[in-house]
Amino acid sequence: MTVPVIALTGPLGAGKTTVLNHLLAAPGARIGVVVNDFGAINVDAGLVVGQVDEAASIAGGCVCCMPDAGGLDEALAALTDPKLRLDAVIVEASGVAEPVALARLIRFSGADNARLGGVIDVIDAVEYEESVAAGLVAPARYAAATLAVVNKTDIVPERERDARVAALAAAVREHNPGVEVVPAARGAIDPGLVFDVDGEDDPVDQLPIAQLLREQAAASAHDHAHAESVGTTAAAPVAAGALVDLLESPPEGAYRMKGTVPVRTARGSRAYTVHRVGRSVHVERAPRGRSADGLVAIGTRLAVDAAERIADALRPAETADADGLRRLERYERLSH
Repeated sequence: MTVPVIALTGPLGAGKTTVLNHLLAAPGARIGVVVNDFGAINVDAGLVVGQVDEAASIAGGCVCCMPDAGGLDEALAALTDPKLRLDAVIVEASGVAEPVALARLIRFSGADNARLGGVIDVIDAVEYEESVAAGLVAPARYAAATLAVVNKTDIVPERERDARVAALAAAVREHNPGVEVVPAARGAIDPGLVFDVDGEDDPVDQLPIAQLLREQAAASAHDHAHAESVGTTAAAPVAAGALVDLLESPPEGAYRMKGTVPVRTARGSRAYTVHRVGRSVHVERAPRGRSADGLVAIGTRLAVDAAERIADALRPAETADADGLRRLERYERLSH
């Protein structure tokens, strides 16, 4: 199975490393990290050691300015090795990295087990206007984002906070109408938006320092948008076209969709693992023996009919849908 690779981008000082450290503090997940040697990197060593066997570092400046993607490919190949059993890999880019170029490097990486799991762009709610005026933030960069984090809202005066977040969300959506925008204080976003968090317990090989750091962070954490999820199981093979229709037009507010679904074919049932992050759809055939567990939608403001729409798409199909299967297999080919 492939491992989602999430690009974490944003201008210098926006709070990318703070967001990264918050994500690393999530229980129930093993996260890999790739960082640049461009500028000062201050990833909390205790969290990195607690979450993964090793962090990969890329020298030579901005990853998207390299003459080729060799350094990034090597790092992703190492961290997506099935032996590590990582749930996700986060690439923290330098402040001068172009999100579009970085997303492309990940999407077309030579690492066979890596897939693009989204682009998080961090926006400084305090310094945004000054950054744009100085040419440090090109609004067009937001076209690549699947999740825009308006960070440092705790520094904005309370009477101005809602208006500031709304204005920044509007600016981002001029270039990316469908992007998910969430406010954050001190980099605190719900990890469930970014990767799977299975429970409140640490993995058995987790170091105790990780739990201690999480408890310390929770004691001083500010409120943030919480992810919610809805879904349904697929007890019998479904129509391929109905599944593709749902992936192409998900319920309103669904930032992520994931699951393994049995699909009716002319030769019987075939299981597919599907992912949607932002507007990106990834499809692969499920390994033999993997249970088809259905489909889940995750977001911060899910529409009230989200569960109903998923259930409709996963209704049992009596016959194979040849046209729908061709559409599904096209996504599978594009996902390689």
